[in-house]
Amino acid sequence: MRPRTWVLSLVLSAGAIPLDAQMPERPRAREIGVIIGVLPTGAANAITDVRGVRVGHATVRATGVNTGVTAILPHGGNIFRDRPPAAIVVGNGFGKLLGVTQVRELGELETPILLTCTLCVWRAADAMVTWLLAQPGMEEVRSINPVVGETNDGGLSDIRNRPITPDDVVRALESASSGPVEEGAVGAGAGTSAFGWKGGIGTSSRIIRSDDANTGYTVGVLVQSNFGGVLTINGAPVGRELGRFPFQREAGVGRGGVDDSEPSPDGSIMMVVATDAPLDARNLERLATRALVGLARTGATMSNGSGDYVIAFSTAESVRRRDGRTRTVEDLSNDAISPLFQAVAEATEEAVYNSLFKATSTTGPRGNTVEAIPIDQTLEILRKYNALNWDTRVAPIRR
Repeated sequence: MRPRTWVLSLVLSAGAIPLDAQMPERPRAREIGVIIGVLPTGAANAITDVRGVRVGHATVRATGVNTGVTAILPHGGNIFRDRPPAAIVVGNGFGKLLGVTQVRELGELETPILLTCTLCVWRAADAMVTWLLAQPGMEEVRSINPVVGETNDGGLSDIRNRPITPDDVVRALESASSGPVEEGAVGAGAGTSAFGWKGGIGTSSRIIRSDDANTGYTVGVLVQSNFGGVLTINGAPVGRELGRFPFQREAGVGRGGVDDSEPSPDGSIMMVVATDAPLDARNLERLATRALVGLARTGATMSNGSGDYVIAFSTAESVRRRDGRTRTVEDLSNDAISPLFQAVAEATEEAVYNSLFKATSTTGPRGNTVEAIPIDQTLEILRKYNALNWDTRVAPIRR
């Protein structure tokens, strides 16, 4: 963990030293006062707050290449032999999500989840299958359903070169760990863009309290953001105020600058939802659907050219599928699931903001640069619309 320093909220007032000048590292949403929703976060405010979940990245950078692989492992055991229930929801289906039909048919995962670039999906899947077949206990396995999602980072990476290698996939899988998750322009988010700014990997979590200390639950979300729309942060029209949004001609708006181009409304986002609540595949599908609520709050409209997917799974041992013909299941009731819906909507919204705030400006193979969202200008807009909601007199800033 990096040490923290505490900065008075006065720093964020008009005329203060620019935040970017104070910080060698870009902040997460909460570190600048963007508090989403009402529910508390987990210790790391990450998908890894769900017990057993681990995340690993392999970032690939070379001449003209900004891409990578992100691996999400639901638990530390053999996932093929101890399968978490799972569901997949499609917001808009312009994408290449490998493994979707079997997950929908059987309602379970049998591999980790990989995220990567569009034209690298099949190479990543092949490498993961090779890695899985070599694991202990897999000697007789003759069928595996690899789950691999993608977004298209071709604007900032030589995607036609299909630069992902088996070593990159193994590196992401074997580096997976619990605790804080690296965000921004890393792993599968190295070359992505969102709302016309640099996008990437973002994550967040929520805790559902209970009167019974033994029955509280955690919901965690990780996103790979690479989509369009009119950016809204905590209700503030940031994209409109910054003049960075699609459909300007239709809106009768001209930016009037040297570059009158406007961001595309198209793109994609992968959303991975984890929970330790004992949910079956049916209720995981309902939970995954509410991630789209959080996505919509950020200003996304799921355009024609966007692939918007949610993969949700439960890590609860009581609902895992193991070898054998029968099983006894402890399953959360329908009446108890509404707080989880609130949790996933909040965590998805915040994960998207984290993917933007943590990302850094990146240059692509044609010399084109996608800038990181300007923190200071964004803060001015958030103050204007009263969208910064501090609950203390000081704010943690990560250094």
